[in-house]
Amino acid sequence: MINPKIFKAYDIRGIYPNEINENNVEAITKAIIKFFIEEINKKNLNFVVGYDMRLSSPKIFETVKNTLLKYGQNVIDIGLSTTPTVYFYTYQHKHDVGIQISASHNPKEYNGIKMLFIKDNKLFKVSADLGIDKIKNYSIKNNFNLEEKHGQLIQVNNAIQEEVDYAYKLINPKIKNFKIVVDPANAMGIPLLNEIFKRVNCQLIKLNYTLDGSFPAHEANPLKFETLKELQNKIIQEKADFGIATDGDGDRVFFIDEQGVIIPSTIISSIIAKEILSKNNNETILVDVRYIKNISNLVKKMGGKVDYNRIGHSLITKKLNEVGGAFSGESSGHYFFRETGGAESTVRVIFHILDVLTKENKPLSQIVKDLMTSYESGEYNFKLPENLNKELLFEKIKKLYPEGKLNLLDGISIDFPNWRFNIRASNTEPLIRLNLESDNQRLTNEKLNEVKNKLLEMGCEEE
Repeated sequence: MINPKIFKAYDIRGIYPNEINENNVEAITKAIIKFFIEEINKKNLNFVVGYDMRLSSPKIFETVKNTLLKYGQNVIDIGLSTTPTVYFYTYQHKHDVGIQISASHNPKEYNGIKMLFIKDNKLFKVSADLGIDKIKNYSIKNNFNLEEKHGQLIQVNNAIQEEVDYAYKLINPKIKNFKIVVDPANAMGIPLLNEIFKRVNCQLIKLNYTLDGSFPAHEANPLKFETLKELQNKIIQEKADFGIATDGDGDRVFFIDEQGVIIPSTIISSIIAKEILSKNNNETILVDVRYIKNISNLVKKMGGKVDYNRIGHSLITKKLNEVGGAFSGESSGHYFFRETGGAESTVRVIFHILDVLTKENKPLSQIVKDLMTSYESGEYNFKLPENLNKELLFEKIKKLYPEGKLNLLDGISIDFPNWRFNIRASNTEPLIRLNLESDNQRLTNEKLNEVKNKLLEMGCEEE
């Protein structure tokens, strides 16, 4: 019996072996085959398949691989991989489908399946808006009708190396000998960082640098800032230039400056947007609706075009491709580029930061200070009371702030001349998320307390 709750907004994910295991993964893989045969309109497809270092990943990978081969699909096995490596290799080689066995930044007991496909030379990520529901229904109803025949297995051993080579040639960075502390949390950032730093003469101080799916040090989730404490302390202790933290499947990256301060992802986005626009100021940069001021101010100052996107990595990839945008950054540490089909590229972000730090020859804290035009609250999560759904909450908020400029692109955003906020429902958890920014730290703190108190008065419970 397959639990329908494992079919999430962006992927298939559950606890191993209770919710996701070799038996139900075989049925899910058959459903995946059926969906892609229909979607791409082709019977024999080329599937790029990678997996992360979780203890259950090799078993799930073998089941996926053998099921694909059994029903006539070709498997390009790229082995241990980051999720962006699967995106890169599938898109670059114009294969039909990419599958990554991973539960991203979730705790050790989880595992899952992320999927993408190439159609009309564009990259699409499977999500609740595209494919997840069909795969769920086929899986649960045992509705496959597939023909058994042998597919071809192709081993690829250099996918990460090829991905790093591609990004290096694209950026052609000049990099001085930095002292850098890295914490990949025993996860998939390790092979990626190994490949990156083969090419540059930097001194690496490594924390939690052995692949271990039991995550012995801490969760591989840099969005939980408590996981970054060891890294922050080590940067200060070693007098390092900066630090890098990656998540479980290597599609998020966070930077910490030489003072041990976590850099907002919007500032990293501003640094990258500045680099892109310095070469072509006619480009479109997409901005995450949670925090728009820092990067929008930079893009407008440089003559670029700003567009806005809803939250969610599959939605950002889709929008970037639709508008022909060059780049988008998400405040959760994902960064998306045109050259990778609108998908994330952690390696490209790292090369950009190394290159900019070398060219500007300033500490990271100073580069951040030069670009900071807005002060962000960080994200606050709330549970809704039983008598209040999100639509009713949004209506109440509108009435509380009638004089603000309203935007309903994702949840509710209300803008004033010197501050703004966004409240939206999580795509992955039963929570409401609040993000707020303003022109100075004092106003951010003041308005954050104001909006939080209004939510609490409505019966919301802070997480």
